[in-house]
Amino acid sequence: MLSLVSVGMIFGLTYGLSTPLLTFSLLDQGYGPHLIAALAMMHGVGVLGIAPFLPRLAGWAGPRKVLLVALACTAGTLVLFPVVPSVWFWFPLRLVLGMATESMLIMSESWLNQSTDDSNRTRTMGLYSALMSSGFAAGPVLLTLVGRHGMAPFAICTVFVLAAFTLVSMPWMHAPRPERPAHSGLWRYIGLAPIAICVTLLMAMLEAASSAFLPLYALHMGWTERQATLLLSVMLLGAIVLQTPLGWLADRLKNPRALLIGLGTASTLGALLWPAAISTPALAYPLLFIWDGLFAALYTVAMSVVGSRFSGGDLVSVYAATSLAWGLGSFAGPGMAGSSMAFSPASGLPLFVACACGLFTLLPVFLKNRA
Repeated sequence: MLSLVSVGMIFGLTYGLSTPLLTFSLLDQGYGPHLIAALAMMHGVGVLGIAPFLPRLAGWAGPRKVLLVALACTAGTLVLFPVVPSVWFWFPLRLVLGMATESMLIMSESWLNQSTDDSNRTRTMGLYSALMSSGFAAGPVLLTLVGRHGMAPFAICTVFVLAAFTLVSMPWMHAPRPERPAHSGLWRYIGLAPIAICVTLLMAMLEAASSAFLPLYALHMGWTERQATLLLSVMLLGAIVLQTPLGWLADRLKNPRALLIGLGTASTLGALLWPAAISTPALAYPLLFIWDGLFAALYTVAMSVVGSRFSGGDLVSVYAATSLAWGLGSFAGPGMAGSSMAFSPASGLPLFVACACGLFTLLPVFLKNRA
């Protein structure tokens, strides 16, 4: 289990490091929000390109082999970013990185979910989400420690990816037997698990948007670059700390629908408080800490419900369908956030976040007895 959880952390680290690092690098070279958003959207293009093939790949080669190939591709892509001669090469590299990291996420999470029983499923998936969020948070922290120039940040991240590759390749790692899904098309699974699909779409939109634009939002409000990077890390720290207690609570409440509605409402209202708190760091840090913890729990609760209702090839197919949603969200989120900030630098980003969370909260209200 720890090996699979470590893969979630590596996924978060890779994304949490590369997004702000590339954002600040483009800013240094004089590029604006639209090119920053375009580069961030390439991650989503890569996810959309690989997602339809993941169930077939998992059924043919098994999740272990797919996961190992994804880790190897991630490591190879990371070392190329600082050595290519132009930022325009970053676009295909970001696309390949999106394909590799999403395969990594889907294979490890579906594998872990299949290996967990219902009595502690939400807590286990909460641990996975917490470690993934710790990876997201470690990326900006790594930038503050080693700087964002040269090979160092990419090299350190590559070492962690290779460590995860070593753990997964150990002989004691026994993956579930490859199984074909009951339905041939992913669209069928979107209808079977609409809440899980939509929460993944929401998570991807706001993770991509916040990673790329929360530091930019803080800079606009007068924060220094170091303070803005730290704000992103503190926000992600909330997702780390709160996932385990919220997962424990969800396992005991046995009412995931009500919990989803409560978490969605709190996420909506919390985002509306960003403009009032951002001018005062003493308020902004705890607000973003609590907000991201509650927001990240939406995904944990929804995916634990999926794990209790689906298994084998069907579970991999649901995750592949969520992968499509993640790709679409990663593609759309930065563009929508960039447009919101261009329209209103002081309040565009929090209003976009609040609207997205509010729309999602309506789903569990109207879709009863659906995953």
